[in-house]
Amino acid sequence: MAAEIVNPRSDSSTEQESGAEPLDSFDPVDPAFALHRGGKMAVQATVPVRDKDDLSLAYTPGVAKVCSAIAEQPELVHDYTWKSSVVAVVTDGTAVLGLGDIGPEASLPVMEGKAILFKQFGGVDAVPIALDCTDVDEIVETVVRFAPSFGGVNLEDISAPRCFEVERKLQERLDIPVFHDDQHGTAVVTLAALRNAARLSGRALGELRAVISGAGAAGVAIAKMLVEAGIGDVAVADRKGVVSRDREDLTPVKRELTEFTNKAGITGSLEAALEGADVFIGVSGGTVPESAVASMAEGAFVFAMANPNPEVHPEVAHKYAAVVATGRSDFPNQINNVLAFPGIFAGALQVRASRITEGMKIAAAEALAAVVGDDLAPDYVIPSPFDERVAPAVTAAVAAAARAEGVARR
Repeated sequence: MAAEIVNPRSDSSTEQESGAEPLDSFDPVDPAFALHRGGKMAVQATVPVRDKDDLSLAYTPGVAKVCSAIAEQPELVHDYTWKSSVVAVVTDGTAVLGLGDIGPEASLPVMEGKAILFKQFGGVDAVPIALDCTDVDEIVETVVRFAPSFGGVNLEDISAPRCFEVERKLQERLDIPVFHDDQHGTAVVTLAALRNAARLSGRALGELRAVISGAGAAGVAIAKMLVEAGIGDVAVADRKGVVSRDREDLTPVKRELTEFTNKAGITGSLEAALEGADVFIGVSGGTVPESAVASMAEGAFVFAMANPNPEVHPEVAHKYAAVVATGRSDFPNQINNVLAFPGIFAGALQVRASRITEGMKIAAAEALAAVVGDDLAPDYVIPSPFDERVAPAVTAAVAAAARAEGVARR
């Protein structure tokens, strides 16, 4: 698969990002439409078919030898087909950027965009697949049936809470990496930026109390990863306030959150939780009052990642915070999933991993943070997606972690 990169946009891959408002009318003169005409990718052969000899090797009769060998030794499929280097980018179109449930066909431009980012930043071929079904079991059964053609599955823009169940069931049934980027890609990049922010301030993660606004796919995954990485405490808030054990309106996913978050037992509103907090992480949209930001601890970190409008505008955040990050490319410290998913899959595919573990994700975050190195500064706690060191560093770290955790098969 060859994707022709005309003008890659590094800000098109985080769950929170919408990038554009719904259009009232079709405007073919708009540069966005001009770029998308005919799609953003195409299939390209990797071997020549110039004459009958080439044809006989690439197709019949030569191909029969390879098919027979794979039938006898199934593991040869990784060496003699594209399987070991290609990912399926799968969506049902129910949670596309900031546009919501727009359906499978309308989601295709995003899935194509994801596929070209895989290629551009990780050297991984990817195929966009938009499914015309939203039932969890139907999605799972469909993916299981086409999985033999792929080395990994990247789930994309599937609405919560169904996304959690889809991922879990696929991980149970498949022996290839299944990764919901809206959850884990966001979490990996957030952890990397937070590690560097803490290093800049001379503190350890264990000294920090964080508050996450948003209990959807990204918010839940970030909370899990921060706890795994050793955060001091983290509370998650949804539209009704802090997710706490005293609430009787919690979904199973949010009920699970109460088992490992909010050790302080905070109840009430997001604003109340922010008082004295060291870290704000926004993955929900909405607006956080300036007074709530002002009530945070001295030297706080504000990661307001909603797009196009951050929960806290950077101009406001900088009044009170030592480090400010957003999901946007026009401000410093962009929390962008493209920093993570290409290298994560490249590393997993390189060692033919059977799955992507928590250890592999944390290794990716540590490698990403390390790229910043001695250049660490308040406006540089996370590298640029165009930093050529990023994907190789993440790839190597993920591959090493897969071997260490026993999920690598070569």
